[in-house]
Amino acid sequence: MSETVVKALAPANDPTFENVWDEIVWRGLVHVSTDQEALRALLAGDPITYYCGFDPTAPSLHLGNLVQLLLLRRLQLAGHRPLALVGGSTGLIGDPRPTAERTLNTRDTVAEWVGYLRTQVERFLSFEGDNAARLVNNLDWTSPLSAIDFLREIGKHYRVGTMLKKDAVAARLNSEAGISYTEFSYQILQGLDFLELYRQYDCVLQSGGSDQWGNLTSGTDLIHRVEGVSVHAIGTPLITNSDGTKFGKSEGNAIWLDAAMCSPYRMYQFWLSTADADVVPRLKIFTFLTRAEIDEYAALVADEPFRRAAQKRLALEVTTYVHGADAASAVIAASEALFGQGDLAALDAATLRSALEELPNAEVAAGTPVVQALVDTGLVASLGEARRAIAQGGVSLDGAKVDDESAVVTGALPGGVSVLRRGKKTLAGLFVTAS
Repeated sequence: MSETVVKALAPANDPTFENVWDEIVWRGLVHVSTDQEALRALLAGDPITYYCGFDPTAPSLHLGNLVQLLLLRRLQLAGHRPLALVGGSTGLIGDPRPTAERTLNTRDTVAEWVGYLRTQVERFLSFEGDNAARLVNNLDWTSPLSAIDFLREIGKHYRVGTMLKKDAVAARLNSEAGISYTEFSYQILQGLDFLELYRQYDCVLQSGGSDQWGNLTSGTDLIHRVEGVSVHAIGTPLITNSDGTKFGKSEGNAIWLDAAMCSPYRMYQFWLSTADADVVPRLKIFTFLTRAEIDEYAALVADEPFRRAAQKRLALEVTTYVHGADAASAVIAASEALFGQGDLAALDAATLRSALEELPNAEVAAGTPVVQALVDTGLVASLGEARRAIAQGGVSLDGAKVDDESAVVTGALPGGVSVLRRGKKTLAGLFVTAS
């Protein structure tokens, strides 16, 4: 496969699969589910309505949510009708975490975050055509319910013994923190959501992370008891790296889908740094590349891993899907220019600044000596070491070699920044203020 620049693919399912069920299984998107043969037949038949819920427990979705959004889109491309539920009511509570009670956010905060999440979800699904997506908010049907109505109409169908066996609940019961009735009741609220969507839209399938399986089956069980019908659930795998570390976390910082919380440049670099052992599974889950294309990249990983062709394609595809083609092109240009394969002065200011924020960096005044800037950014340990590095020809500023130890920082690049380099690959950013 050529290393020439390629464009990211428009979302489309692989036509070599007979059934979308077969494709999502091949892509590794099914960790647990209700009856697989029934699901395969269901997805091969007439269009169905299905849903996934997203709780506003933060002002942005993250990579774990992206798995669900991609699954929703794949099923929609197969002709089925997605419902994207933003949890205006469940977001006020939050599902049980493994170790401690959640901090409850204010109603105003949750309402604000609902708006953010709705805007994000709209980017990933099609809201046109016969199987147009629909956004729903579970606050619409929970807020009119009184506590008495909730207990009489929904609570009576749940058995405490069964609820206690749910993994999330059992883990908390065995912890020092215990679990409040508020979080204990979350599974009932999620079950109510599925029941309401079944009644309003004939929704017969819910997807979610496999760690939510107890909440997913809360809905299937409730509908079976109340309506006497069988509906379905798919639990996607929790994605971890091959070394067992949690995927999408770096020093406690999630990879958010909001560009203001995680820049397109950081998003691109995250995927570009994917380990060889992880890149093919990531291509399956997070891109719309076909089985044949992914097999080609798998061969390149095995035969020419130093080219990192698979990582580059993965980073291109996901960054384009999340932030758009223009943003992806800008960050690729920035990445290449920073490492000497492009013109730093031609980059747009916002992209360059976000790239430098990911490097060692310092804020310095215009006119600061380069030797001092080398120390401030941590590229060297002392002024003496800085002078020796310049004398040896190993320092450049904004792409130009520094020959004189009296050289100063100007902030000549777009946005009033500079790029400092020591050796071939050690970079730092300078955010230059007026002297």
